[in-house]
Amino acid sequence: MQFMALIYSAPGTEPPYGSPEFAAFMEGYFALSAKLKADGAFIAGEGLQPAETATSVRLRGGKVETMDGPFAETKEHLGGFYLFHADSLDAAIAYAAMVPSVAWGTVELRPVMEY
Repeated sequence: MQFMALIYSAPGTEPPYGSPEFAAFMEGYFALSAKLKADGAFIAGEGLQPAETATSVRLRGGKVETMDGPFAETKEHLGGFYLFHADSLDAAIAYAAMVPSVAWGTVELRPVMEY
């Protein structure tokens, strides 16, 4: 089964860029990516540019509407994702618990539809 792990955190809660704490934080992501790859579970994973770079797109009345910013105003912003294989929800939760941002943010797990 495939799972999407959506990584949310409030801006400014992660260690400051360029600090030793940030380097350790990123090592956690590198370690998780390496584990997923070693387990044969990795499909994709990336960080996202900040929420203020988002463009939301809608089609209303046959017209395309665009808005600057994310779709929803929330305290926690979507900052990245992993897409991976897991045999069960419990296995997916174990991977999600390894995401460094889970210590102060939220990782939302969603099974991927299989058509």
